[in-house]
Amino acid sequence: MFHKILIANRGEIALRIIRTCRRMGIHTVAVHSEADFRSRHVREADEACVIGEAPAAKSYLDKDKIIETALAHGCAAIHPGYGFLSENAEFVRMVEDAGLVFIGPPAEATALLGDKTAAKALAVRAGVPVVPGHHEPIGDSDDVQAIAHRVGFPLLLKPAGGGGGRGMRIVSSPDDLLCALSECRDETRKGFADDRIFMERYVSRPRHIEIQIMADRHGNIVHMGERECSIQRRYQKVIEETPSPAVHGDLRLEMGRVACALAREAGYVGAGTVEFVLDAEKKFYFLEMNTRLQVEHPVTELVTGLDLVEMQIRVADGEPLGVEQKDIVLNGWAIEARICAEDPSRDFFPTTGMITRYAMPMGNNVRVDSGVEAGSVISIYYDSLLAKVAAWGETRDKARKTLIRALNGYHLEGLVTNVDFANAVLDHPAFARGDLSTDFIDDHFVDGTSILPPDPEKIRHMIMAAVLVYHVRQRVVRESLKMMAPHVGGTPVRPKSHQYVVQVDSEVFEVHLEGDRLTKMWNIMVNNHSYEVVTPDFEFYRRRLKLQIDGSYRMFRLNYREKHIQAAYCGIIRTFEIYSPREWSLAHYMPRRKTAVVENVLRCPMPGLVVAVNVAEGTLVRRGQELLRIESMKMESGIGSPGDLLVEKVLVQPGQAVETDEVLVVFGT
Repeated sequence: MFHKILIANRGEIALRIIRTCRRMGIHTVAVHSEADFRSRHVREADEACVIGEAPAAKSYLDKDKIIETALAHGCAAIHPGYGFLSENAEFVRMVEDAGLVFIGPPAEATALLGDKTAAKALAVRAGVPVVPGHHEPIGDSDDVQAIAHRVGFPLLLKPAGGGGGRGMRIVSSPDDLLCALSECRDETRKGFADDRIFMERYVSRPRHIEIQIMADRHGNIVHMGERECSIQRRYQKVIEETPSPAVHGDLRLEMGRVACALAREAGYVGAGTVEFVLDAEKKFYFLEMNTRLQVEHPVTELVTGLDLVEMQIRVADGEPLGVEQKDIVLNGWAIEARICAEDPSRDFFPTTGMITRYAMPMGNNVRVDSGVEAGSVISIYYDSLLAKVAAWGETRDKARKTLIRALNGYHLEGLVTNVDFANAVLDHPAFARGDLSTDFIDDHFVDGTSILPPDPEKIRHMIMAAVLVYHVRQRVVRESLKMMAPHVGGTPVRPKSHQYVVQVDSEVFEVHLEGDRLTKMWNIMVNNHSYEVVTPDFEFYRRRLKLQIDGSYRMFRLNYREKHIQAAYCGIIRTFEIYSPREWSLAHYMPRRKTAVVENVLRCPMPGLVVAVNVAEGTLVRRGQELLRIESMKMESGIGSPGDLLVEKVLVQPGQAVETDEVLVVFGT
């Protein structure tokens, strides 16, 4: 077995690999950029070495530096994790030429499956169904319109040499084809140094299903069931689960069989994932094969009891798999949420900043793979993924509810994340039914908010949490003022009954509160709905509050500011204004909502780097027209015009770094 492994990655996946290596008695060497010198993976590895500046191209993507570091530290192998160099065939060859072991597939298999057009041809040879299309790269002299009409609309333009959703474009009509092809080539050239594009029929409202496989050097290949990854934004996954509510019996066996056949045809070794789309008629088509460990591997581990990282390491060391297909049994259900530094209300644009408070969820059947902590700085240089929270249950609904409870207790301050958005997806009735497709978010959410009104019962629960925190804080503050009811027998008696008026949005609720923070027992009535509540020992101020409401435990996250308390629960975020009846009657003291001021400028929605300016001063632009493109956290985002306007000044140029809210364009008045 390897005595020492270099981990060519960062964040939660580096920590995940360290955890397994430590259990196996293998020493680890972490590499890091100058920006990551305080990161958790640097501290928790046995050794660590800085390899370059903050930009990934000067550190985590520096092949020579990583290999030099591995040799200098006496490593026997390199584990690439996922992302960065994990699917780079040239890097695999360089590792092998240096006399090291790459913990992953051979360079030939990586190169073959990394080329999307070659992978399609391989799938056809292996008898794997593929989406109809033109699977050869489109040349400059090709009749693009003729090819497109043979494929049929709507169609999908896809990069031949890249992945992760970058460069993909859905084209609905011939009029949009040439412009979309130009944009696709431009983005993939920048992202992958490869502008080859191919076309395939766009499967409308598909489910995204993938099969986890593992292969050794002795010809053994097994699959570990499927994962459903249909909940996506920008072609990036948000929620993953196994098994899929749409896959059963014979379909699972057939998808697993063809996934293993593809891996065998490619001469594959190690962990890999074969991705498919599944249409409404339960027909599946090959998408691509990811030649690495997947972000969502924890859900497979939770239902199989296997450690995929350990299996990767043992296979790379030449050991046989040690399991046969009949040994792999799926037990229960597991669901995972990716926690990312992004703002769902702003089209999921990346966010940056320092994490000022951090508390991970805990509980039975909950697993958290986190790469951050309080004090971690989230920059523009790396992927937005912060952590993954997964939950296991005997049934899908038990796993779903366990994950909702876990996210209710996930406390992260300092920057905007998608924690509550992910929870809103999990709590959505359509998700609970298993009615999924890759259009789920577009169908059910607008600006990161569900189009369904919130459950009134959940709102009442949130009101109780907000009122209790406000009430207890007021009592503590007033202790010194001796605000008590009339004396009884010469002994001060603490009042037991309290009235409050709560406003949230345009609704008003009357709250009657009976109880005491010393007894922890409360009777609460919210607009004639009565509840029995048990509270924990109250501190002066709580940011997370666990209440027992009518015998069931509920967890809330709270943010307190005088009479305004923001609460988050099951993906719902509301700010509650709390008043005594007397204060409420003084209407002129109520806060007034400010009217939004319309600006004649376009502000930057996120920090990043301007990669393209698509407009000139003095031109008329239409609403939604892309004016600039900004790269942040390995993702390019188009910035559209807020209206039909005249461009007066363009204040930025390609290559310029920009910050959130910085003015990019000024429009004529």
